[in-house]
Amino acid sequence: MNDAHQQDEESTENFAEMFEQTYKEPSRMEPGQKVEAPIVKLTPEWALIEVGGKGEGYVDINELKDAEGNLIAKEGDVVRAWFLHTEEGEMRFTTRIGTGPAAIAQLQDAFKGHLPVGGAIARETKGGFEITLSGGMRAFCPFSQMGMRRDENKAEYIGREFAFYIIELDRRNIVLSRREMVEKERQEKIAALKEALREGDRVKGVVTSIQKFGAFVDIGGVEGLLPVSELAWSRTEKVSDVLSSGQAVEVVIKRLDWENQRISLSLKDTLANPWDTADQNWIVGSYHTGRVSRLAPFGAFVTLADGVDGLVHVSRLGGAEGKRINHPEEVLKVGQEIEVRVENVDPVNKRISLVPADISRQEDETQATMEKYRKPETHTEQPLGSMGEMLKQQLEKKGKI
Repeated sequence: MNDAHQQDEESTENFAEMFEQTYKEPSRMEPGQKVEAPIVKLTPEWALIEVGGKGEGYVDINELKDAEGNLIAKEGDVVRAWFLHTEEGEMRFTTRIGTGPAAIAQLQDAFKGHLPVGGAIARETKGGFEITLSGGMRAFCPFSQMGMRRDENKAEYIGREFAFYIIELDRRNIVLSRREMVEKERQEKIAALKEALREGDRVKGVVTSIQKFGAFVDIGGVEGLLPVSELAWSRTEKVSDVLSSGQAVEVVIKRLDWENQRISLSLKDTLANPWDTADQNWIVGSYHTGRVSRLAPFGAFVTLADGVDGLVHVSRLGGAEGKRINHPEEVLKVGQEIEVRVENVDPVNKRISLVPADISRQEDETQATMEKYRKPETHTEQPLGSMGEMLKQQLEKKGKI
């Protein structure tokens, strides 16, 4: 009996020992501790998440809504959250890094795990922007890490919210970057546009910057170059005379070079080509008033309409009398208005030959005068016959015949 009683006591002690080893109270969570947990219930105020043996946690429902207030999560979705504190026996969590007493732990977790953090650009500082993280902590993002173009207006970034990666983190400094995100987004957009865009397509875009050589246009997440020569059919000296930054435009894709990531655009190809109707608008022999646009040793270019220039050859500038002119600048100057007569039109090669109207009229008058006094041609027998008759008459008068 004693042996049996002793065995029972030993069994009880062993069971208690095993129970003590296998069952432990749920360990206390530390602020900033991360969990990945499913949503078990959604209420108007809270999202309840299952955190294993520790029970359920609560996440503010507003953290699971977009900017328009629409819920972007559903029951069963797994969310990444960080423990904040226990309030009235309930464990409170947040999905937003950098908030509350767990901020430092969250930021360290984001830094090590290469997780994005949200922040608003507070102000411009030397070399970059001061960023206010969603939890209120301050950070710094250099201009070089913003993923912005050099010519962008930095003031337009103030107050805007972005996602960043933490690239440096210590007790005094938090340095952020969004360049990697911008480049990733750009590559994703390029991949999508490769499938959609073709040379010759008309697309809508927005002018992002003005340069001396042209303008850059955003056509859906990637930029193309609109050269100054493709702005209009007429000669354009300054890009700013035609376009302004932020202006919406419709352009034609002239060339796609995905390998070198270059896209060439044209604005003038969306406009009617004036040379298509040149032979109808500038009929040979008609008179028009134009403006001298350029002087060259061989002649003067005269603008008849946007995109249509004609040439007065230097040999036609010497007047009806044919005075020798060495250079058009001897008789004309750029910007001068001049009346001209169309001598020839070649729409295919985009050429119109002109002559100054006053010279043309002088030539016409000279030609008319010459025609007026020109004697009609006669046969050679007639003058000889007439002279023979006259000689015969003279001899008869003298009685010699």
